[in-house]
Amino acid sequence: MRDPYDILGVARSADQTEIKRAFRRLAKKLHPDANASDPKAQEKFAELNGAYEILSDTEKRGQFDRGEIDAEGKPRGFEGFGAGAGGFRRGGFRQAGDDDSIFESFSFGQGAGGGRAGRHDAGGFDDVISDILGGMGRGRAGRRGSSSGFEPPRGSDIDIRVPVPLETAVVGGPVKVTLPDGRSVEVKIPPRTVEGFRMRLKGQGEASAFGGTPGDAYVVVAYAPNRQFRVDGHDLRIDVPVPLADAVLGGKVRVATLTGSVELSVPAWTSSGRTFRLRGKGLPAGETGDGDILATLRIMLPEKPDPELEALMRRWAGREGSGQED
Repeated sequence: MRDPYDILGVARSADQTEIKRAFRRLAKKLHPDANASDPKAQEKFAELNGAYEILSDTEKRGQFDRGEIDAEGKPRGFEGFGAGAGGFRRGGFRQAGDDDSIFESFSFGQGAGGGRAGRHDAGGFDDVISDILGGMGRGRAGRRGSSSGFEPPRGSDIDIRVPVPLETAVVGGPVKVTLPDGRSVEVKIPPRTVEGFRMRLKGQGEASAFGGTPGDAYVVVAYAPNRQFRVDGHDLRIDVPVPLADAVLGGKVRVATLTGSVELSVPAWTSSGRTFRLRGKGLPAGETGDGDILATLRIMLPEKPDPELEALMRRWAGREGSGQED
């Protein structure tokens, strides 16, 4: 951590009024609420708090000036502590001969370089923060039990990618979402939801490491794999079996859609692999409308051997090979 005097921009001879005035000015400038686009805003504000905690406390300021603690409020020079030298403790120095060790008796405090305001008994810290927040019009003083009015940094927002059945994306319906803490909640997907659609679950994100409000969770819709359909942009592709007789003579076949099946007319002499378009039966495409279903016909032979069909094919193959005509 940098020198507290440099952070506050004051001389080492500055009195408490100058220090307080400098902190007010910089706190308004560096407060995270006023720098939402700066990813290092919280870090800068925490550094400012740590510097003010030391310089606004007469005892800590004296210890820092004498080189007994560093810019984070931690003790220096342990190797020089011998008989008669003493060590640090909550009240300042520990006299040589005390029973407790310096490691047990020294209190580092929460505010020094820790990213939080912590407790502060001197210099009017609570009043300064409260005034700053009030002046910014945020109205946050006292939230979540904070006597200083400074709200600790909130937890991180998270994205939860949820596989949604294609049918649910089209007609809407409930899906289960597993939160970071292991709980499962049910959310309702609205009709005509496109992939990538985000739904906010307020306060269900990562917990704050500093006691602030949790972040938010965003449910991100992803299309779940489907046994029948292959997603192609906003279109859906499907293979449809058609009997050989219907492919030759023409007929009708049932084609599945996301909202039920429809009947498709197959023209006579339809080759296997021919694709038919069912308009508007695909996936939602926002304001541009809906995608289509692309149904590709696949000629299917009977499951069991058919002697009559085999005989017909032999006669047909023979005619084809000899060039005979009826």
